[in-house]
Formats: sequence, C-alpha cells, structure tokens
Amino acid sequence: MQDIHDFYLLIKSRVPIIILETYDEQKAVDIIVKVCMKQKLGCFTWTVSDGMIKRNFGDGLSLQKTPENPTQILKEIKSLSRPSVVVLCDYHPYLDSRPDHVRLLKDIALSYTERNITVVMLSHAIEMPPELKPYCATFTLSLPDEPKIFSIVKEEAEIWSRENDRRRVKSDSVTIKKIVKNLKGMTELSTRRLARAIIRDDGAITEEDIAEVNKAKFELLDMDGVLSFEYDTEKFSAVGGLRNLKLWLHDRRNVLTKESGSGKDLERGEVKVPLDNPKGILLLGIQGSGKSLAAKAVAGLWGVPLLRLDMGTLYNKYIGETEKNLRIALHQAELMEPCVLWIDEIEKGMAVGKSDDSTSQRVLGTLLTWMAEKKQMVFVVATANDITDLPPELMRKGRMDEIFFVDLPTEDIRKEIFEIHLRKRKLLSTGIDTCILAEASEGFSGAEIEQAIVSSLYSVSTKNKTLETQDIVSEIENTYPLSVVMAEKIDSLREWSEGRTVKAN
Repeated sequence: MQDIHDFYLLIKSRVPIIILETYDEQKAVDIIVKVCMKQKLGCFTWTVSDGMIKRNFGDGLSLQKTPENPTQILKEIKSLSRPSVVVLCDYHPYLDSRPDHVRLLKDIALSYTERNITVVMLSHAIEMPPELKPYCATFTLSLPDEPKIFSIVKEEAEIWSRENDRRRVKSDSVTIKKIVKNLKGMTELSTRRLARAIIRDDGAITEEDIAEVNKAKFELLDMDGVLSFEYDTEKFSAVGGLRNLKLWLHDRRNVLTKESGSGKDLERGEVKVPLDNPKGILLLGIQGSGKSLAAKAVAGLWGVPLLRLDMGTLYNKYIGETEKNLRIALHQAELMEPCVLWIDEIEKGMAVGKSDDSTSQRVLGTLLTWMAEKKQMVFVVATANDITDLPPELMRKGRMDEIFFVDLPTEDIRKEIFEIHLRKRKLLSTGIDTCILAEASEGFSGAEIEQAIVSSLYSVSTKNKTLETQDIVSEIENTYPLSVVMAEKIDSLREWSEGRTVKAN
C-alpha cells in the first residue's frame, strides 16, 4: 500500500513531529500501527477521552500510566527511553496560549537523536506554533482512485442486495462511471458513506444521483466561503445564440468527461494522437449578453459540478492572506474534479493597480502559475465586461484555450431568446408574435429582453388582462437599453475584440 510505504519513508527520515490532517482517523491510525509493527517500534495513541492506549505488542514496551491530562502526557512522552511513535489525536488546541505545552513538545523534538520518539499530530486541520514548525513534516493520506471507488460502490451494492432478497441495484455502466468519477477527491470513509446513501435511497444509481453526489461532496469537503457550489446549472437549450461557443464546447466534451487527467486519443489511421485537456475560456462581452448563463450551461452540458469563485471574499487586508485564500480555493476545485470553475467578472479581481500594495499582481501570478501547472480536470470559465484593466498575461493565447466575444444578439437570436423566456412561462402558444418582438428590440441584450417580458406581465396583471404582443412592445419602447446608454463603451469593446477574439454567436 502506497500510504504505508510513504509513512515508512517519513519515519526513516527521522522527523520528530509529523502533521497528519484527515477526517479518516481510523485509517490513519491503522497505517501508523502497521509501520510501527514492521519497524518494531512502540506505537501509542492518546485522546483526552481515553488517555494513552498501546496499539501494538512489540518488545514489551508500555507506559505505566495512561494520563488524560494534556500536560502530563507530554511529560510522559518526554520520559520514554525506547523508540516509539506517539499519535496525539486532536491535541493541537492545547498548544494555543500554552507556552509550557509548546516547550514540552519542543523538548521532545530536540531530544529525538537520543530517544528516537516521533510525535504524530492527528486531526482534521492543524496549525502549529511557529516555534515548532522547523521540526515538523506533513504527511497526507492518499485518496481512493477510480478502481478503488468502483470497488467501494460495488461492495455497497452487494451489501444492499443481500439485505433486500438478492435484488440487484438498478443502474448502467455509463452512470456508474460518472458516479465513480464524481466521487473522487474524498476519503475512503466519505466515499463509502455517499455510495451507501445513494444506493439505499431507492435501490438504484441514476443520473439524478450525480447532482446529489456533487452537492454532498462539496459540503463534506467544507468548501463554503471563497468557493460556492452552483446547484442550478442551465441547459444550453436555455441559452439563445452562442452557436460557435456551443460547437467549440461540444467538440471537447468527450475529452473532459473521459477519465480525469488522462485526456483522449485522436485516431489518425494507426497512429493515436493524444489530445490535451481543455484549460478554459474567457467570455468577454456586454453586460446582460448571457456570459453568466453560458458559464452555467458549460457545466450542464458536460454534466460536471459548477464552482463559482467569489472575488469579493477572496481579498483580505492582511498581506499574503489573499493569495493564500486563492491557493486554498484552487486546491478545493482540484478535489472536485472534473468540474467547471467559474470566475465571474474576473477584471475586478485581476486588474493591475498601484493602490493595492501589488496584491492583484500576486493574485494574478498565483492564478497563472496554477493554470500552467494543473494536472486535474478543472475547466476555467472566466467572464469579463471590461478588458481595459485586464493584464496582458491573462489575455495571452495559451493561458486560456480561447477568448470568445459575446455581442448583442442579432434579430434571429433575439427571436430565439423571446421564445425561450415565453416557453419558460408557458406563454409561447398564446399567439404572441416573436418576429415583431425581435424586430422591435434591436440593441437589446438577453437580460433586457427577459426584463421586458417580466415588466409587461406585471403591467397586465394589474389590468387583469391577457398578455399580448403589444404589451411587450410597449415595454420595449419605454426602455433605454445599454446599447444606447453606453454606446461609446460598447463600440470601443467591439472594436478591440475585432481580430483578437472569436465571435460566440
């Protein structure tokens, strides 16, 4: 087992304090015990509830006392004279504001060459005092790979079958493969719990379970904060126009939905040409033109989770904290692979300025480095309304796969958008003429078209009458769209995009 081998190497490197962060405490202890037995080391675990417990039986090594007291246990460890590994479970809170505990643990670390005592700090999250960090190394448990996850799902299905008169769990190979893929990134314990939950719900594993798995996974990984999970992803049928973007995404669908990180081979006769994993796209365009809706639809089209990076919560007044927040968010996105990471209005967080102590430049550097080095299947969809403040490094070809310009919809696309919103409200078959509406709404964005319908529905409801074409036309005539209010800025954006971007429509 790889974890046993890696922990053995860490023990052989003679590190006094090992930090092990995990929710799967039992698995971590089992690995440590196996290494200790192989190396003939004493192995003990301590909790404030049970005190010290001996975990193996080699060399007759034992403690005469089993203290629960957090201070006394460090003194007992310090007095050990034989090589041992002592696992302190959830001990780190006793280091806060307790210089005596910090000193005792430091004494243990300093005496390592004479006593060969290794202390493992085990909990879900640990922040060590700066005095102890030079003596620490971090060990991370590996997460189940896809074959292991498949075996866990299979085991849970067999257990359910035995408990239900040998009935088989209903599913198919395609859905199972998707479920296995979306269960990646969690501990074995959490994976088993989720697999058990979806099977025991109705004795089946279906497409509907995928969304529930993603939601539960996000909550289990405790990502809420800088990252948010978008539960409602749109279908592209709810997005008018964007034909070039839809075709581009469709061509890459099989690569992203294949096994994460492996890419796919394009057959050219007898030669297989490896295809690179898609990196991401930048959607540039006018406000209300459907960029955010398109970002949601990408995740919906590919059937993967959609995570939104909130640039507002990312920034912190303390130097270095903003970049740390971004690194944490990007790591969390990697755990959710395959997924779409939506960075909305990226210009607000990446604009290079001189009044923020170069924070935006450091944030940009962190993001660009991650985009260049990431191996996980995290597809970035960044949206922007203004390119004047965006740094050229982000715009350079290769950072993103493509830059799409989302312009105001043409007449035929406006007709399509009207039909989408009328159909959503069950009004499409009421005789409303979408050709007239499309012609009357020249210069309107998709958001403005929807608002015209919403406003007209409010107007007719007060008059207790049925919605007609003229009601919507009246709302259109009383609206000044952004294409009029911000005509100069939109013309400038169109001029810049010409020859630099691909038209989404």
